[in-house]
Formats: sequence, structure tokens, C-alpha cells
Amino acid sequence: MSLGIEPIGEVIEGRREVADDYWGGIESVIELDARFPLDAVQGLDEFSHLVVVWHFDKASPDDVEYHARSPRGNSAWPATGTFAHRNHRRPNQLAQSFPRLLQIDGLRLRVADLDAVVGTEIYDLSPYFDEMGPRGPVREPNWPGEMLADYWTQK
Repeated sequence: MSLGIEPIGEVIEGRREVADDYWGGIESVIELDARFPLDAVQGLDEFSHLVVVWHFDKASPDDVEYHARSPRGNSAWPATGTFAHRNHRRPNQLAQSFPRLLQIDGLRLRVADLDAVVGTEIYDLSPYFDEMGPRGPVREPNWPGEMLADYWTQK
């Protein structure tokens, strides 16, 4: 079974260039499709953060890799499989981000810390609920922290 989904909106303001780091301080605007009534976002302004599902549409489907590889090609970090990465080389090239919701104006959502560029199609969004976050202690190896040390740094 395959799943056919349609975008619900698009990033219309924010960062334009794709890059691995320096996403700090970026504000973006997600514009939801006009097919949605204005009350589709009613109550969303009571939440501080969103869960946004988007597509790495600037990446080529030919760039998907299933084999283990070192993150960002850095041999100082261990080779890990496709599902231990969070980049565009995934089978469906889907991503999720957890931006702060700053303002709602009609069907335009101003957010901070969305690591998607202008023109990116949004496939779903919802409020972030603490109760739906990780249960128990979160564990990870050292390399993600090393790799992402400048991810949220301002340029």
C-alpha cells in the first residue's frame, strides 16, 4: 500500500539557501492552503511549539542512501544506517521540525526555528504536546551533539 498525501501549505518567508548549519535566529512564515477555513487554526495560538512535517523537495530522489555511512562524510563519526540519520537521504525524504509559534495571521503562521527553506511544501502540522514527547530519559551517542554544535547558531 502506498500513501498519497497532498501538501497543506508552504514556507513563504524565511531562509532561502539550503545549508547544514546556522539556523539560529531564522523566522519563517508558513502559509496554509486557502482551501482551509480560518477556524482550522483556532486555538493553535495557545501553544508555544508546533510539530511540522515537510518534504526535502530541494534534494534529489537519486541522493537517497540506504547503506551505513559517517554523518556528513566525517570519518571521525561512526558509520550509521539510514534510519539513524535525520537528513534528506531518507526513503521518503520527509522531515519534521519543532518550531516556536510566534504569531498567527489568518492562515499564515510566523514561526522561529523551522529548518526548512522558502518554497518547501508542508505536509502536516500540529501543536506540540509535552505529554506526547519522549517518555523516560533520552539517550544518544556523542556524535549528534558534535555534528549539530552550530545548527542553531546565528550566522
